[in-house]
Amino acid sequence: MHLVQSLSFIPKRLFGYIVPATLLLVVTSGFRALFILYHEQGPTGQRIGWQSWDIVNGDASVPTSGSSANKSEGKEWWEAENTQDAGPRPMSATLPLDTWAPLLPHSTGLSEIAVRPCYFPQLADCAPKSTPEEDATKGKWVKVGPDLNQKSGLWYLNLYYRRTRRLDVPLITAIMILPEDTMPPKPHSNWVKASGSLVDGVYPTQKSRYLWYKIQKPLAGIPQGIEIESLVTEIDVIYGDANRTLWGFEKTNEPVALAGKTDPVWVMFRKGIKSIPPTNPLHFSHNGTFKILQIADLHYSVSRGSCRDLDKTSLPSFLFSLLSGSDCPGDTLTQSLVARTLEIEKPDLVVFTGDQLNGQATSWSSTSVIAKAIDEVIKAKVPWTIIFGNHDDEDTDLSRAEQMRVYKSFPGAIKEMEVGEQWVDGIGNYVVKVRSADPSATHLLTLFFLDSHAYSGTGWSFWKPADYDWIKQSQIEWFVQQRQEISPIERPFTHDGASDLAKVWPRNDINGRAPGETTLIKPNALVFFHIPLPEAYSNADMTSKGEVLSYGQMLDGNGGPKKNSGFFQNGILKTTADGQTTSEVKVLAHGHCHITDECKRVNGVWICFGGGGSFSGYSKIGFDRRFRVYDISDYGETIRTYKRAQGGTIIDDMVLVGQGAKGA
Repeated sequence: MHLVQSLSFIPKRLFGYIVPATLLLVVTSGFRALFILYHEQGPTGQRIGWQSWDIVNGDASVPTSGSSANKSEGKEWWEAENTQDAGPRPMSATLPLDTWAPLLPHSTGLSEIAVRPCYFPQLADCAPKSTPEEDATKGKWVKVGPDLNQKSGLWYLNLYYRRTRRLDVPLITAIMILPEDTMPPKPHSNWVKASGSLVDGVYPTQKSRYLWYKIQKPLAGIPQGIEIESLVTEIDVIYGDANRTLWGFEKTNEPVALAGKTDPVWVMFRKGIKSIPPTNPLHFSHNGTFKILQIADLHYSVSRGSCRDLDKTSLPSFLFSLLSGSDCPGDTLTQSLVARTLEIEKPDLVVFTGDQLNGQATSWSSTSVIAKAIDEVIKAKVPWTIIFGNHDDEDTDLSRAEQMRVYKSFPGAIKEMEVGEQWVDGIGNYVVKVRSADPSATHLLTLFFLDSHAYSGTGWSFWKPADYDWIKQSQIEWFVQQRQEISPIERPFTHDGASDLAKVWPRNDINGRAPGETTLIKPNALVFFHIPLPEAYSNADMTSKGEVLSYGQMLDGNGGPKKNSGFFQNGILKTTADGQTTSEVKVLAHGHCHITDECKRVNGVWICFGGGGSFSGYSKIGFDRRFRVYDISDYGETIRTYKRAQGGTIIDDMVLVGQGAKGA
């Protein structure tokens, strides 16, 4: 019997509604099933591990305490994360063609290069002549920002290039610099000499040198992507002897001008798009250790720098061998000392605590100096981060925010290193959570980084600079807010052997306490900022036996701000609303004072100076250059510190927090 006949008792009008409704239900159910099957479901709700739990927000870039899903395919959790953490990158097709921005990931090629002098760039456009037809075909002329004659010429001299997305235009695949009487490699027909001399306006005058570029046949008809990595996609200029260029760039075969009284000037170029290798999230070792190397006050310049306050006979042999006669290149010696210290210490994180740039009219090309400052750390493949000091944006070409973008364009920079929230004063206020190595990825240590600014604008006169600036109220509020958002964990932490991953562990109450647990405590924390607080010059705590808890030297005068903004009392010592009676902040780490390496305890908090490690910064004869180390063990419970001196010796080795701590 047919279906319609079996339903003949239903009124025809009602039947006319039932059939379409049934069909609609079937169709919508089918679409819903397809959507659910296709849609990637992110983890939500709670995951419970051995000692802590968090709300899972579905953000794969942030490890979740108690996660049993972090380790996959034989990888550690932080390695698995990095396969998902490349982050979105703007499509090259959306990037502007007529704007010079060397940090953008352009994949479009260049079609022409020229060199042009300019006498009054503020009043006139000095770009090469062009026609609308040429602009439409080859692209508009784009000015490369840095001046080739920055310190060596009588007038401005800049590179210009055209960029195009058209596939029927010959594109550039190589660049080189040659004297006027030298030809490029054969076949010569593939090479074009850029119009304009590279030494136009250089004083004293030099023999002409020219930029040559190699072109290839148009991309039209070539399978997509087959030659993209051979195309020159960006040009920039770097100054000085720094070996490091912007990431993905390479220098030309020779500098723009022959060596003279000024620092070398190099053209650098990038081929294709060079992705920055992801930096692993910071984590303890499986045996519960994490080491931080603090590099304070490099004071690097575009030049090789000059040694200050140095008895050369005190140098170890590996540094003394770098000297040549009376020449003592301070930056070069410091680079070697940084490399040797990295080799000895093998840190898990390097923190540059300000004044990477010397300022004072010697670091006028920020990018060139930044590339030098972080070069040895990149070679060592150690994660690193920075804060700014009072000299970093002094007499330089880039603001702190612009410098932060340059720093972040290099490998090894931790992903948390950011400009910071707009409502908070300063550039570079951020938090880093160091986690356990086991699959629970438990937050075991907190690192805070703040901008201590530069000068306050008060106290200035013709015979002395302005007073140092201070931590602002917005930063104090931000700091307290960040502390409050940190969840307590069970301490001391016990490494998760992964035997509990197959089941959900019970807990007694809504606060996440495991059975038998009595207290939860926030992880220990260190705070890094450049200029010390006024409390750094307060009297140190004393033990019951009368021992003053102050170790090391304080040979500088008072280097702190004259105004006390209350950060120590209202930010560091302030107890949070979770019932914890003491602050989890155990150490304040500073730079700024080169011949002070004191570490003292004030109101239960250790305030430690890094001590000057650079031969280019001021010092004192007899005060060896040194870098401070924080050696953290027992999964964050024990904080040990010492200084590694230029000769390799260890100075003032002591435990600040944990078993055997001073004053415990």
